[in-house]
Parts: sequence; structure tokens; C-alpha cells
Amino acid sequence: MYQNVTNPGDEGLDDRALDLRRRARSYVEEVLIPLEEEAELLHGRLPDATVQMVKEKALEAGLTGGLHKPENGGQGWSKLEWFLVEEQLGRSTNAISWHIPNGYNVWDIASEKHIEKWLKPLLRGETRDAYAVTEKNAGSDPSGIETTAVRTDAGFRINGEKWFVTSGDVADVLVVMANLEEDGELLPTLFVVDKSLGGVETIEDPGFTHSYPDGHPTIRFNDVEVGEDDVIGGIGGGDEVQKDWFAEERLGIAARGIGSMWRLLDETVDWAITREQGGSRIMDYQGVSFPLADSATDAAAGRQLTLEVARLIDASADPKVCHNKASMAKLFVSEAAWRCADRCVQIFGGRGYRRDNVAERFLRELRVDRIWEGTSEIQRLIIARGLEKRGVETLLQ
Repeated sequence: MYQNVTNPGDEGLDDRALDLRRRARSYVEEVLIPLEEEAELLHGRLPDATVQMVKEKALEAGLTGGLHKPENGGQGWSKLEWFLVEEQLGRSTNAISWHIPNGYNVWDIASEKHIEKWLKPLLRGETRDAYAVTEKNAGSDPSGIETTAVRTDAGFRINGEKWFVTSGDVADVLVVMANLEEDGELLPTLFVVDKSLGGVETIEDPGFTHSYPDGHPTIRFNDVEVGEDDVIGGIGGGDEVQKDWFAEERLGIAARGIGSMWRLLDETVDWAITREQGGSRIMDYQGVSFPLADSATDAAAGRQLTLEVARLIDASADPKVCHNKASMAKLFVSEAAWRCADRCVQIFGGRGYRRDNVAERFLRELRVDRIWEGTSEIQRLIIARGLEKRGVETLLQ
């Protein structure tokens, strides 16, 4: 359990940040981790009463809506403070933390009407949202989006199909990227779509490798009518808003990946120093200890890189540089965390192949981090373009 100790990495953290980290760690260890095996057995779908308890404990701990404004029901955290919480959440499996009331960052620039109708209830845990971007022929490259919107007398009519809409099976409201056809141009725009509207249809809800509480369904929009004010970020502003969303999501993946490695190393090192084979602790064999040493080095390096990105954003550094560095953090940590899980499964041996073993669960769960919010290959393209446009020194400092 959590002990309030001072670590070298605590330098520069004020009392508020240290207290926030303490609350997040206690929540993870006392609320989330004890539910992991039950969640696994139930394919991620915990009973309603348990889900409500998870929400209430998060509200009590002040862990809801972290980056949103206090006047809207959020906590008003800095990116550094958010990193500290996401790192702790990453130490748990089965995405039980998805039940913590929150909302996508785009709601911060929504109209007052949408803040009242959607954001505030989201942060109270009364409703859920989903972000619909990916399509059959458009993943990390939004230029291939085929979902369209056209003007009507009352607002807009949306047609198209979105894939991998995370939480789309449980969401009440969707933020949908579509190209508004206007004067011969295609203007990428974010629309607010009440899921109860006519024409919103779930056409597939496939299973995936992990056992998470929410699905990633395919949703079709058939002549869905929305109002003139059901736009976030202005007409044609979708791409710029989405860049901020991607940078934040990638930073979050990196932060949680570091937490995952922390938990993996904790449990695997403990196993390796107590398990004996051939008259010696398995930790004394280089085939066991060296892979753990490599993963510890990866985790420490990834943590410093991700912390740097969070601090740069808090310091209002060049957003394009922050975007490049968020890609670096996501690339490095997502690749390293999955290697760490694979190594830990091997060290646990047959026990590591059981679903009640944390390494087995992380091995399945961490694999998607190299894919969603931009594959590792896309991150490399972003970084390479950053090297060309902003220079080696800028990205290395």
C-alpha cells in the first residue's frame, strides 16, 4: 500500500501535487486493483452497484474531470498534475478507471448550452460521451474521412459510418468528425450528436482482445439532423481541435504505460527474488534479471520524457513542438511497456499465462497502445516531420 515517502523524483512537486498523487495511488490500490480479477471473469462488465461505487469513490477522492475547469465541475489540474494521476491509473488493469466521471477535452470549447447539457452531467457521472473519428478508410489520417454534413433549414444533416467508437455502446452523446460540404469545399467540423436522435444506428459491436467495460462499436449515421449550434470549435475547425485532442490522448497513453511498467516490475521483481530454481533465486540468473533491468531503464527514461512534455505544455511552449514530443513519448512508452509485459510473462512462466496474473492481462491490454490514437508508424512519421521542420536540436532539448 501507499507510503508517504520522499523520492528524488518528487523535486519540483508542490504539496498540492504530492497530495493529488497520494489520493490517486490510494484510490487505485484500494478501489481499482481489488476489482481486477472480478472484472476479468466478467469480461470487463462489472455489476451496476460496483460501477456506482467506483464513481462515488472517485468523486470523494477528487479525481473526476481532472483537466476541466472547476466552474464546470472539474478539478483544474495542470498537465503535470494530470500526468501524476494517469500514471497511477496505469497501474491497474481492465480499464476500470474508465468509470471515473470525465469528458473529452473538446467540451471545454463547447457552447454554454452544451456545457450545461452534457459536460456538467458527464463530470457528475450521470452520462457518458464518445468521440467518433475513425472510419473504414480513415484512421490516423483524417484527410480520408468520408462522413459528410450538409446544411439544412434547421442546421445540418450528417451521413457516414464511424469505426472503433470507444464507449460508443454506452455513450449518450457523440462528438462526430464530419466534412461539411460548402461552396465546393470540404470543411472538417466537429458535431455534437445526441445518440437518441433518429438515424444513429450501431451496426456492429465486435469483441476485442482486452476485457474492458466499454466496447468499440461501428456506428452509422443515416440522415441525422442536428441543430445549427451543435458544432464544437467552429465550422472548419475540426482538424485544429483534433490535434489538441490527439496530443493529450498520446500523452495519457504514455503516462499510463509508465504506470503499467511500474506495476509489472513491482510484481515480477517480487516473484523473481522469492522463486527458486536449481538451488538459486531466479533473480540471480541473468536471463531473468537483465530483462527486468532493461525494462526498469525503459520506464525511467520514458517517465522523464513524458514529464518533460507535460511541463512544456504547462509552460505554454510551442504547440507543434509539444505535439512532436507527445508522439515521441507515446511511441517510446507504448513499445517499451508491451516489451516489459512480454518479459514479465516469460519470467512468471506458466503462471504468467493465467488470466489472474497481472502480466497476462497487461500483455493483452498494452498491445493496443501501439495502435490507437495513431499507430507507432504514424508517430514515427510525425517525429520525422518534426525533425525536418523544427530541427534536431529542438526535438532533443
